[in-house]
Amino acid sequence: MQVPLWLALIVVGYLGVKLIRPPAWLVAALLLSGFLLADSVLAPAIDSLLK
Repeated sequence: MQVPLWLALIVVGYLGVKLIRPPAWLVAALLLSGFLLADSVLAPAIDSLLK
């Protein structure tokens, strides 16, 4: 069974917020920092580090 990545991320994110109940500012900070890092000069270094 193949599940699209965006669907898996939505499900995991929803369950994480419902079960762990992190503060809204922490969720916003993680989303914003991930978005900004993905478009920065550090993206290739992070990509190679994660592989």
